[in-house]
Amino acid sequence: MRVVELIQKKRDGEELTREEIKELIEGYVEGRVPDYQMAAFLMAVYFRHMSERETYFLTEVMAESGDYLDLSEIPGPKVDKHSTGGVGDKTTLVVGPLVAACGLPFAKLSGRALGHTGGTIDKLESIPGFRTSLSREEFIQQVKQIGIAIAGQTGRIAPADKKIYALRDSTATVEEVSLIASSIMSKKLSVGSDAIVLDVKVGSGAFMKDIEKARELARLLVSIGKQHGRRTIALLTDMDQPLGTMVGNSLEVLEAVRTLAGDGPKDFETLCVDLAAWMLVAGSVFESPETAKNLVKERLYDGSALEKFREMVAAQGGDARIVDDPEHVLPISKDIEEVFAEDEGFVVKIDAEKIGLASMLLGGGRATKDDQIDYSVGVEVLKKRGDRVRLGESLARIYVSSKSDRKRAVALIKNAYVIDENKPEEVPIVREVVE
Repeated sequence: MRVVELIQKKRDGEELTREEIKELIEGYVEGRVPDYQMAAFLMAVYFRHMSERETYFLTEVMAESGDYLDLSEIPGPKVDKHSTGGVGDKTTLVVGPLVAACGLPFAKLSGRALGHTGGTIDKLESIPGFRTSLSREEFIQQVKQIGIAIAGQTGRIAPADKKIYALRDSTATVEEVSLIASSIMSKKLSVGSDAIVLDVKVGSGAFMKDIEKARELARLLVSIGKQHGRRTIALLTDMDQPLGTMVGNSLEVLEAVRTLAGDGPKDFETLCVDLAAWMLVAGSVFESPETAKNLVKERLYDGSALEKFREMVAAQGGDARIVDDPEHVLPISKDIEEVFAEDEGFVVKIDAEKIGLASMLLGGGRATKDDQIDYSVGVEVLKKRGDRVRLGESLARIYVSSKSDRKRAVALIKNAYVIDENKPEEVPIVREVVE
């Protein structure tokens, strides 16, 4: 069957077979299917969606497009963690050291910025000297020696996803549930972890804007994981405002280090502790997350997790002084501008997506797959949901460069805030758990 016929079939809402999906994906990886045809197929999927069976097939085919990373050399249970992406989401930088400090090996392959959300690899690469490209031998050996390694997705792990991942970002097809699920799980299945914990974001700054869509994605992810024999747990977490206070690569690393030192924003710390606890449960270290939290908090507050972060940075060639003096080690812009409130009252809502887009305009994200990121720029959110604001008080602070579109960024940040005379009800950071 010609590729155009597969595109037409999906455009007309028909279900594709495993063989048809395999033919399309293999052709794209091998260069026989050009970007413009795959873009057309992605748009057809965006509007027509995929059945659960099609999504299952797509996930398998993308996983089979590359190598399998065997983690059996690493002793003990291996638990993977993934976030669907949010604004200010730097959880991997804290959760990894936390679970490693608790004795659970943390071997993770992470991605780059996608749309208005940041990428873990971009954040880590803002640390001077930090290497995210590790050979399989280096990756395995580092986890065996210090209990943690975070590296970029190699060209040999689900290469089909790597190509499609970048194309989705530049074709406005990121939010489609089946594409998100197959992207996430193809990578997870390509790595030999025993269990998977998923952080499914829901809200204005997430790809899933409403709770029903988030549940749909969470259930699909858990179903795919279970069908492949992996214990899979999904947490639905709040993204109706930025997570923590920092948005931007170096700024988020700075906040992660502060959090590991016991001085992070409460919402961010709470989520990291919850995720780490569920990872310990998934790895059969504890039976309940409540019991696991006790150990996680102990490792957070006694400095063990921060020391584990230092070990990882040093092992991967980064400047380990970041643990003691992050403000001077990280490239953070000195050109700072305040964004002032034009109303009085309580912050009832912050459109997190607009904050993320503002960071992109400053240079902290990618509008196209070939864009270069400026690690030094970003947004510091000074007022969060429920905070009292006075006229003329600072809502946020932007870190800019000569290439930043500061005027549009400031306008986006102002429009992101909704201020009212009534204080809003508190929303829990973890809204639901899907097992």
